[in-house]
Amino acid sequence: MENTALIVIDMQRGFISEKSSCYIRGAAATVPACAEMIKGCREQNIPVVFVNRLYRENGSDVENTRLEGWLRGGKPISPNCDDEISADMPEEFETQSGDYLVKKPRFSAFFQTELDMLLRRLEVKNIVLIGTTTPNCIRTTCYDGISLDYNVAVISDCTSSATDEIQKANLMDMENIGAQVMSSHEFLSGERKIRDLAGLARKYVRG
Repeated sequence: MENTALIVIDMQRGFISEKSSCYIRGAAATVPACAEMIKGCREQNIPVVFVNRLYRENGSDVENTRLEGWLRGGKPISPNCDDEISADMPEEFETQSGDYLVKKPRFSAFFQTELDMLLRRLEVKNIVLIGTTTPNCIRTTCYDGISLDYNVAVISDCTSSATDEIQKANLMDMENIGAQVMSSHEFLSGERKIRDLAGLARKYVRG
């Protein structure tokens, strides 16, 4: 699929493990679906971009809203923390030579990162979002992506929230704002195509 990239956000042990103070209840259950999505995109020559967190050990770059819990919880997602709450990704993902790795300091994958520059170098117009959490990192990346004129798809069974209610509400909000919400099967099988909404807007402006 041309002009498309898969963005995998924060699928790391520190967000997946129940022993982490940053644990997201629904994240672990999505690991198999995310792994299949990554595999399927590679098979279709769709670039895979892993956008992850890595906090400094002294906590100087941890969000102030998260700092107290982060300190009490063994400093997850930082160097020298316990392996089970580390910044490592699940073994099922196993990055390959053609993948891209981006470190992000906050929720959105675009905020103070090189992601936008990378995508434009790759001539990407469509971004497909998977990972955790839906109301925070997925949602902020979605909104920033739309603001930057990308066509944004969110894969419902490859994203996760603390509760089903939060998941449904946030998927609905993103769909209402213009994101295209679909399942991994719909995307990989080609059953649903990403509409070029940004292209339609450009065409209209040009007359």
